[in-house]
Amino acid sequence: MTSIGALAVSAACLLSACGGGSDTSATETGAPAGGASASAASVKLISDGKLTTCTNLPYEPFQFKEGDKVVGFDVDIVDLAAKKLGVTQEIVDIDFAVIKSGAALATGKCDVAAAGMTITDERKKNIDFSDPYFDATQALLAKKGTGAKSLDDVKAKGLKLGAQASTTGLDFVKSKGFDPTEFADSPKELLGLQSGQADVIVQDLPVVLTWLKKPDIADKFELIASLDTGEQYGVGLKKGNTELLKVINEEIAKAKSDGTYEQIYVKWFGKKPGELGT
Repeated sequence: MTSIGALAVSAACLLSACGGGSDTSATETGAPAGGASASAASVKLISDGKLTTCTNLPYEPFQFKEGDKVVGFDVDIVDLAAKKLGVTQEIVDIDFAVIKSGAALATGKCDVAAAGMTITDERKKNIDFSDPYFDATQALLAKKGTGAKSLDDVKAKGLKLGAQASTTGLDFVKSKGFDPTEFADSPKELLGLQSGQADVIVQDLPVVLTWLKKPDIADKFELIASLDTGEQYGVGLKKGNTELLKVINEEIAKAKSDGTYEQIYVKWFGKKPGELGT
């Protein structure tokens, strides 16, 4: 979640970007286990045979439940490393604040964190990040008929602004002088817009575009602006976990070079990298 809006427990996404609850639960993805390579043999995981990922659900299309299974763009990215290690990915749904603070990683709740999480200098104090795997931007979703086309219009018209708590989207609008209503996760933020608690909300562009694919939302709400905040998502790891970090970075680079990354991107966003929002 970035200053944004959707891998498994119901936790409040106080994010860069995500939704959820406060207790933790685990879901295993269907990534097939292969043979771990020699270069991955030195990686130590908190559970044998599993790469455990902390996330905050739902944050569609990055991570959300489809039946009993957690799926999404972030899930597929982490699965690249899981397959390299010859293990399956297990997803733990947990409060985003515990993820971004580094506490979930430091206390061994998970090996990695993938939650639509923007790389920031503040978060780097407590978390090591992989190389960026997604270029993110924020967007404004508003009820139709406001006439607003920018944050300046939102302010000039006295419109009520909402944002997801603990996200870079919240930080961004605060830096522009706003004091938005805060919602615990992306679903609650959308509900706040639908119920009139907010006239406009700020959320990650891919999340907004996913919402607008639903006819009942597209009928009443519209994307009024994209906010190019220059954000990038990274996979988070416990400070000093260099062996696992190396594997993740190698797999991201490989996927980008052999076309796998583009396939995953098109699968979840319907467009190629660089085309989102156009």
